[in-house]
Amino acid sequence: VQLQASGGGLVQPGGTLRLSCKYSGFAPGYYYAIAWFRQGPGKEREGVSRISTNGAIEYGDSVKGRFTISRDTAKDTVYLQMSTLKSDDTAVYYCAGDLNVALGPSWLRASNYEYWGHGTQVTVSS
Repeated sequence: VQLQASGGGLVQPGGTLRLSCKYSGFAPGYYYAIAWFRQGPGKEREGVSRISTNGAIEYGDSVKGRFTISRDTAKDTVYLQMSTLKSDDTAVYYCAGDLNVALGPSWLRASNYEYWGHGTQVTVSS
């Protein structure tokens, strides 16, 4: 399994940005989840959002109402649409894959994810 995140950059407060996570290697018809995590300077890695192959979606409290996760199965890509960005959103964003699809709040635990891509930097600054 491989995951590759892209789309980061510099954006002004209040702006929007869309991240992409291209994934490969999951067996067809298999049940799994793709999540976005982020790690800001001096902070622990934080769960942002997750989407499972059954369509279930979760968001971290800090991004609810501002971020939207979606999946294009034809392109094997998961997107994270980020809006109303704040300086606190500045972080390296990672996408991760979970073959066991952790239940409930466990989706927020980075240790539950077996596969990780390289991060993409998002900087929110004027």
